[in-house]
Amino acid sequence: MQNHKYPFTKKEHVKDTYFGKEIEDPYRWLENDISEETKKWVAAQNKFTQAYLQKLPNAEKIKARLSAVWNFEKNMIPFKKGKYLYCFKNSGVQNQNILYRENEEGIEELVLDPNTFSEHGTDSLGIIKFSKNNKYLAYKISEGGSDWGRVVVMDLKTKQIIEENVLDIKFSDISWLGDEGFYYSSYKLDTGSKLSAKTDRHFMFYHKLFTPQNEDEIVYGADEKYRYVNGGITEDERFLIVYAANNTSSNQIFCRDLTKKSEIVELTNFENNYSYVISSKGEDLIILTNKDAPNNKIIKVNVNKPDVWQDIIPEDISLENASTAGGYIFVSYLKDVNTLIKQYDYEGNFIKEINLEKQGTIIGFNGNIDDEETYFQFTNNTTPISTYKYNLKTEEAKLFWKPKVDVELNNLVSKQVFYTSKDGTKIPMTISHKKGVKLNGKNPSILYGYGGFTASLRPYFSIINSVWLEMGGVYAVANLRGGGEYGRAWHDAGIKMKKQNVFDDFIAAAEFLITEKYTSSKHLAIKGGSNGGLLVGAVMLQKPDLFQVALPAVGVLDMLRYHKFTSGAGWSYDYGTSEDSIEMFAYLLNYSPLHNVKENVNYPATLITTGDHDDRVVPAHSFKFAATLQNKNKENKLPLLIRIETDAGHGAGKSTEKLINENADILSFTWHYLTKS
Repeated sequence: MQNHKYPFTKKEHVKDTYFGKEIEDPYRWLENDISEETKKWVAAQNKFTQAYLQKLPNAEKIKARLSAVWNFEKNMIPFKKGKYLYCFKNSGVQNQNILYRENEEGIEELVLDPNTFSEHGTDSLGIIKFSKNNKYLAYKISEGGSDWGRVVVMDLKTKQIIEENVLDIKFSDISWLGDEGFYYSSYKLDTGSKLSAKTDRHFMFYHKLFTPQNEDEIVYGADEKYRYVNGGITEDERFLIVYAANNTSSNQIFCRDLTKKSEIVELTNFENNYSYVISSKGEDLIILTNKDAPNNKIIKVNVNKPDVWQDIIPEDISLENASTAGGYIFVSYLKDVNTLIKQYDYEGNFIKEINLEKQGTIIGFNGNIDDEETYFQFTNNTTPISTYKYNLKTEEAKLFWKPKVDVELNNLVSKQVFYTSKDGTKIPMTISHKKGVKLNGKNPSILYGYGGFTASLRPYFSIINSVWLEMGGVYAVANLRGGGEYGRAWHDAGIKMKKQNVFDDFIAAAEFLITEKYTSSKHLAIKGGSNGGLLVGAVMLQKPDLFQVALPAVGVLDMLRYHKFTSGAGWSYDYGTSEDSIEMFAYLLNYSPLHNVKENVNYPATLITTGDHDDRVVPAHSFKFAATLQNKNKENKLPLLIRIETDAGHGAGKSTEKLINENADILSFTWHYLTKS
């Protein structure tokens, strides 16, 4: 046995009572993210972890290779605004992507460089929106990785900042009304930390340019309490659409006819159903919904007759989402996790299927109704993200741009398999590796999963994963229940008191990889973030001997208190809460990672990762889990570490430098403990 001298974490006598049962919470003090005591604990843990990671024999080599491979040009999906074609680009290892535009003569100019927002690249660009006549650009800046941010407005002719006084917006769209002002959403906090206080009262505001923010009109949320309120203007500027919800799986739609200056009226009010407006035509709204359609469908509704719904694109295989361009609807379906695109007109008449003759993930097809061309991107596990131009008149797709990466792509292979879970359900999984890998049970392997909130893990190319494959590793992605790969039923089979199905699916994936000789328990790591961090935390405790390494990132790990922070209560559709019933409390307690750490158990080598500015899944989850693991298992054979990124949040907007450093640490830690024996 090895006695790890982890940093000291004090214990306090804190207890909560649930349905007559007392539950200890000795590290409650770590929930106070603004206290000096917590900051000192973070510094001590980081010092200990970095000293440990720096001693790993392969750390510098992996970081150098990751940095080299990362250094290639990256282009996002182009989009047309007025006479310009805009595109976000990164020359290689710039911390943030830069917005450029190209005029009709092909001359390119820089529009917005987010690398100038902060000295170390910790402030990032969020959503951007152009005003109706492309006169102004409004964009959100996130500071230190937080979901909170501020809106800045640029004059696109002069590229000068004309306003930056709209502060503290969160989970917000930006939607212009003409060139005069825009709608946005924000919470009002009375007390507590901005990064962890409960956010359960969302408002939609209208801001008129060049006026103080405290004069902004509350458009929705004043009379009724909703956890999420958002929306925007239809392209023809006729309708204001407002979405209101109290969880992440259902919503209501409200509508205001701006041509009549009418009141906001309820358009839909369906319990446990989710809908959103794709486009509008005259008095009709085109809506994607899962009302009476577990796999989703697209309907048309006249705003003057909201009770009359007309199906225009019926339910089929998992209809994932839809977008519009040039007067057409482009519908994205998932067929065994791969994207299938079908083009329709606004009446639901089928035009064609867009087929690239290879399987993978397709995103894009966004534009205005008068556009003559649109763009989309394709990727899979062995194909870097490439951009295609689609001519809306000729219905032809042509390759527009593809990256040049320092990876032997022809040396990589990826295939989809189906394995059987505990209850007999067939689960898809994609396995990638170098050609010629021997199935001898000794390959260092990472198994990744998520399994929640209807999120679908689709094929995509990852520079990080390519380095892992190049080293000789295997990378597997399991499409667990709880996700959206096969529609609503697939999601609902992994929520609340069926959550164990998700864990069983993940365990069965690991057992499949072992049975098929891809790897063995001594050479297998599990990885996941956010809800996937919960997955890893739960499974590593349920089956500690099945894995050698566990990598829970920004995880939801305290299942009894998750709903008491920020917008956590909105996740109750997936999880249930400890206050719902004695049965739900008991179920959560049975798998909650924080509450199921045992003493003197040899857990996998564990590297917990989080950010000190994560205000979605607050870092207290990871802090308390790490403290519990360390204090109950000081003699664990393998290390139990936490790596806390400073000035970073849940993941979005993280600088390239931080991403390289973090992933180099994760890969070197994983490789070391999967190849030791």
